[in-house]
Amino acid sequence: MNTSSLRVAKDQLRLSMKTRLKLLSNDAIASQSSQVFDALLTFRPYINAKSVAIYLSMPGGELQTDSIVRHALSSGKQVFIPYLHKSGLQPSDGPARLMDMVSLKGIADYESLQRDKWGIPSVDAATVSQRKRSVGELGGDKSEDAALDLILMPGVAFDRDPISGTVRRLGHGKGFYDYFLHRYAMAAAEADKASNGRPTVLLYALGLREQFLSPTSGESVPVGPHDQPIDGVLLGDGEIIESSTETT
Repeated sequence: MNTSSLRVAKDQLRLSMKTRLKLLSNDAIASQSSQVFDALLTFRPYINAKSVAIYLSMPGGELQTDSIVRHALSSGKQVFIPYLHKSGLQPSDGPARLMDMVSLKGIADYESLQRDKWGIPSVDAATVSQRKRSVGELGGDKSEDAALDLILMPGVAFDRDPISGTVRRLGHGKGFYDYFLHRYAMAAAEADKASNGRPTVLLYALGLREQFLSPTSGESVPVGPHDQPIDGVLLGDGEIIESSTETT
């Protein structure tokens, strides 16, 4: 599939999924979010993680993460959340905006975040210099890179590759997570990398049951060479689907 066809296929699936998710009530999303939270409490990668990056959810249309953020903070985990900013890069060198992960100081700090135009709690740019960051350079100001144990990601659609058994993720199309993971890998110390050279941070997505495409649906997640598979996805019925190297 060439680049143009890949882009069209991704946009079509995003539109289809957006239409599908509009049919879900807030109560249904809240119920699924509660089931994911319960599953996470006994999920070993989460239990063992000392530093966790968690997306902050929109008010509707996706799995809610408020209870997860609060639990992680109250459990003494170091919690990082997305922060979007201008990259300062030339168009030929990279995207105009970047996503980094910055630390929360506690529950009060989390509750003080102001919501942006999408209703997502957002970090005040004036406070970023006082926070730990997962990728050190930000606007020319460098800080020590903070290693992450687990990243809990959003997504639009997910499936399992029928050949490789890996879980595939379709994002919202901005490339924020793909480029962040590329930069994170470049910045990761050798001690924080596995034998294959990939950072040891675990990548799991959180999704509503309707966002996982079954093999019998006739749909699949289109991927290109720069789309990174993830370690698994926790779904709104409590099921955890993990990547496998075995053919399914």
